[in-house]
Amino acid sequence: MYENITKTLQISKELNNKIGFICRFACVKYELIPGNIISVNNTNICYVRPHILKVKGNDYLIFENSDIVFKNGYKEKIRLIDLETELKSIDNSK
Repeated sequence: MYENITKTLQISKELNNKIGFICRFACVKYELIPGNIISVNNTNICYVRPHILKVKGNDYLIFENSDIVFKNGYKEKIRLIDLETELKSIDNSK
């Protein structure tokens, strides 16, 4: 029987501050959920679940030390510096 081992990833202060500033400048309420590393015991299988930024029903997947943010899965991606513009456009469209 295989057992999953889950470890929570800590969000760096730098990333937390960046996300906080971007969301405040975009005037949106947000929730930042820390990611996890999930590994299957006695195997070499491991999955990294990224940090998730929840804003107005959208999930933005954020990895540490990456300039790319994925929106609602891995198909659509934007740059971290364009996240504020993205959040403002979502806010105006609803």
